Amino acid sequence: MSKDSIKLIANNKKAYHDYFIEQKYEAGIELVGTEVKSLRGGKCSIKESFIRIEGGQVYVYGMHISPYEKGNIFNKDPLRVRKLLLHRYEINKIMGKISEKGYTLVPLQVYLKGSLVKIEIALAKGKKLYDKRQDIAKKDIQRENERNFKVQNL
Repeated sequence: MSKDSIKLIANNKKAYHDYFIEQKYEAGIELVGTEVKSLRGGKCSIKESFIRIEGGQVYVYGMHISPYEKGNIFNKDPLRVRKLLLHRYEINKIMGKISEKGYTLVPLQVYLKGSLVKIEIALAKGKKLYDKRQDIAKKDIQRENERNFKVQNL
């Protein structure tokens, strides 16, 4: 595996549905050995997870990493709080934006970059119900147009 090859482990499709994604950041995750082995097996979920900044540090809550089968006593709690590794200037920038009304941090995906486990987080603004309806309508129109185009070109 080359240094910059990326293997997707978990994806949060709901984030794109519920939020306007403004800016993305790549962060490392502080993990123990059995968690890394479990992640390499693809056993991770970030559907229910969220991110908070406490005391100048960034933490991810609710990220589920299944216990490693051969890990026995070394396994940690699957839902434990994990620290995210970002540069100080990135944390300060994010904290400035989050202090504005309506902004939040959401996890988008967890992936292996070479031998490192990374998480992509995004600065996002919540969508209102009518925004979601507009997105669904746009997708329906696009799907209908693609279907018509396909029929015409047969």
